[in-house]
Amino acid sequence: MGGSRRAFLRQVAGAAVTTVAARRVLAGDAPSCANTSEPARRVGIATIGIGSQGTSDTEAALKVPGVELVGAADVYDGRLIRAREAFCDKLVTTRDYRELLARSDVDAVIVATPDHWHTRVSIEAMEAGKDVYVEKPMVHSLEEGQKLIDAQKRTGRICQVGSQRVSSLVYRKAKELLAAGAIGKLNLVEAWWVRNSAIGAWQYTIPADASPATVDWDRFLGSAPRRPFEPMRLFRWRNYSDYGTGVAGDLFVHLFSGLHFVTGALGPTRVMATGGLRHWTDGRDAADVLLGLFEYPKTAQHPEFTLSLKVDFADGAGESEGFRFVGPDGVLSIGWEGVTLAKQAPDAAPGYTIKTFPQAAQDLFLEDYRAKYPDAKKELRLVKEERFEKPEDYSDHDEHLRNFVEAVRTRTSVVEDATFGFRAAGPALLCNMSQRERRPIGWNPETMKIV
Repeated sequence: MGGSRRAFLRQVAGAAVTTVAARRVLAGDAPSCANTSEPARRVGIATIGIGSQGTSDTEAALKVPGVELVGAADVYDGRLIRAREAFCDKLVTTRDYRELLARSDVDAVIVATPDHWHTRVSIEAMEAGKDVYVEKPMVHSLEEGQKLIDAQKRTGRICQVGSQRVSSLVYRKAKELLAAGAIGKLNLVEAWWVRNSAIGAWQYTIPADASPATVDWDRFLGSAPRRPFEPMRLFRWRNYSDYGTGVAGDLFVHLFSGLHFVTGALGPTRVMATGGLRHWTDGRDAADVLLGLFEYPKTAQHPEFTLSLKVDFADGAGESEGFRFVGPDGVLSIGWEGVTLAKQAPDAAPGYTIKTFPQAAQDLFLEDYRAKYPDAKKELRLVKEERFEKPEDYSDHDEHLRNFVEAVRTRTSVVEDATFGFRAAGPALLCNMSQRERRPIGWNPETMKIV
């Protein structure tokens, strides 16, 4: 009886949602599927995976004049209903993304599926003549990276990876300062991402109507191991290695892409990571604490340096994310809002350690020292800070989608193609391998292969 009652309530809820959508259409207040300010420059898009990130990507794309949303695909019916409510009632919706790839009015697709579908959908889309904006990380496994790169080259399609820091004017400013020698020779980079919240740790809401009737479970599983219907695995898929890539693939990859953009680096040559499940004992198999050390060799673009990364879902100190680029002349810090350059004045004198010398030797040393460094002071070196803030209404996410749309129109290069995307995703996936196997791993950033 309880099961029948729940099924009835789900039907009522679904009918109510549909009725609300119908009322909006009849009232004439359903939104348009297109930004019609530049119809001559129309770009038809379809979103495959219309969850939170897919919706956000779609909203950003529709800010570009001339973009029209043709369709959306998802394995959960509720998201398809919501897509028609949020975007327009005439939106084509389907559980099978291949129906969208077959449409002639679709020029490009946004791939915002779980990670284990990224490569397959992206390759099929490019082979169908569509340009692709694929969410980070570009791949679910290292073996997929070269396949996607080859598909982009073979088909000649545009492929942009969705890690927006490479389009950010904040990171562009940091790149300029570093190249100008603002901190001297780079020797250390520290990066971190701390999330002290349930939503930040992927505890996403599971809809009450999730059932085998409203979810295409087999399609969601795809290449993943077969298992009975379990809605938590769909709506919180980032928690499981069968479908996601953990904190490394979700967050480290952002930090890698930002770092590589600022420094011009191709990637590290050695990866060492440690961590595990420290707080979220909810059945997940993805670590909630992960720390990594990475060795970057000297190249024509940058000196040899070490990168330290930390992602922590168990830190009770709050939520933050950022970079510190450290050199002998100062520190360059990058945060959400801008860049801070803290420069230290050089020492007036090197200082000394003579306390254990005989008194006569101390007196002789001090006489010479004071003559050589007459301006020597005991005070600490002065620190001068300069702050560069982004405009209040600026969004690097919007900028990244705008870059993609313009590349689709002009057939020019994007800022984050498949090769760049894999050079960010590869080291992130190696973190998971290093943490699981408890060993450092060598990586060739040029060939993008394990050494």
